[in-house]
Amino acid sequence: MINRELVKGRLVLIAEYLGELKKLSRLSEEEFLEDKRNTAAAESFLRRSLEAIFDIGRHILAKTGGVEMASEYKSIATGLGEKKVVDADLSQTLFQMAGYRNRLVHLYHIISSKELYAIINDHLEDIEKFIAQVNEYLDVN
Repeated sequence: MINRELVKGRLVLIAEYLGELKKLSRLSEEEFLEDKRNTAAAESFLRRSLEAIFDIGRHILAKTGGVEMASEYKSIATGLGEKKVVDADLSQTLFQMAGYRNRLVHLYHIISSKELYAIINDHLEDIEKFIAQVNEYLDVN
């Protein structure tokens, strides 16, 4: 059985991190780049958001008979689409996010400040979609 409190708690965390990322996205690129703390904050909030997204996905898959899909980040993304927790487009986006999460964790030294600035300005709606679709799934299931 899905632990709704756990999932809802993680969704709240994601929304909080998203709020911080939105604040950073309102800075001009010049302002963002001139203070390394902005890059560090964006990286941290983004990584934490992705970790929470995949924690939620792992939990839902494990509790709905998708245990075999719950062990690897990219399989979690695919499994959430197969189980109709998220739509096919978001599943594909999550697949890409899984790869980016791995870069943040393992190849952090090659991620540029400009790349992070672009992500927080062009892709935060993907995180919003995840929150909305998981909430819809919980309402129905």
